[in-house]
Amino acid sequence: MVHIYGIPNCDTVKKSLDWLKKNKVEFTFHDFKKEAITATQLKTWNKAVGKDILLNKKSATWRGLTTEEQESAATEKGSVRLMQEKTSVIKRPVVEWANGKITAGFDEKNFSGCL
Repeated sequence: MVHIYGIPNCDTVKKSLDWLKKNKVEFTFHDFKKEAITATQLKTWNKAVGKDILLNKKSATWRGLTTEEQESAATEKGSVRLMQEKTSVIKRPVVEWANGKITAGFDEKNFSGCL
């Protein structure tokens, strides 16, 4: 089973969900806004995709943070805490594939390679 994490009104998440449906991939959806993300999950994702990818510094949420908040994300502990508090700063979607691979963001070629 594929698990996809994000927020439903995000265009990239919508594209990802559409792709999964089109390719008849069964999945469960985890809404960041309604369900918490554990520190353990975030640490696992950091290791799988890299903190610099998972922590979306191009997002409007990141740009809206204070300098102090941004600087607190320099360590893994700080970035995990920030992503738990402000889930909109997480690169979306995060997908845990049936084969054990974890991806962040949508790339059709990358998705195809995970099936």
